[in-house]
Amino acid sequence: MLGIHHYGWFLATAIVLVITPGQDTFFILGRSLSGGRAAGIAAALGISAGSVIHTFAAALGLSALLATSPYAFMAVKFAGAAYLIYIGVRALLSRSSGLPGEQGAAGGAGQWTAFRQGVLSNLLNPKVALFFLALMPQFITAGSSNKIGAFLALGLSFVALGVLWCVVLAIAAARLRGAFLRRPSMANVLNKVAGVMFIALGLRLATARQ
Repeated sequence: MLGIHHYGWFLATAIVLVITPGQDTFFILGRSLSGGRAAGIAAALGISAGSVIHTFAAALGLSALLATSPYAFMAVKFAGAAYLIYIGVRALLSRSSGLPGEQGAAGGAGQWTAFRQGVLSNLLNPKVALFFLALMPQFITAGSSNKIGAFLALGLSFVALGVLWCVVLAIAAARLRGAFLRRPSMANVLNKVAGVMFIALGLRLATARQ
């Protein structure tokens, strides 16, 4: 009805892409190492929420702007890179077991911070928008009468797989963090590791080409 074809192949492709390490993977690992399981899962859900927005943008054709306008691509790219570097610098300067801004805050507030960071990190990565725009049409019949519905169905299927994998990553990284934190001196080390990871992600995004 939606004009989707080879849905099984799409799912297989999506699984491979989801488990391939990328910016989202390392962002979740960094948040889990620095803030624990709750922060990691919140970041994973934030990234997934960002992917849902990218899905709607691709369905409505907004992602095409990033594909055709080098200025729009560069603006989003550098905004995302600056944000990641900002988070990384704050983590490097922190002296506690959580990221800066979480000290003394309630658990819910810290999780909301991680969720918001996940959303912004995903939305400010123009490569995600271009990825959705390039992948989805390959599995939608050219003559489909409901291309927007097909985009949404495929995009939400991809997001669902991504949620499962990202939550697994967050929990695994949090367990690793727990083992390290049995030694009090490791708290600051984990902050520094997370900070370096975020800065590296920012620099990598800044050098990405359209």
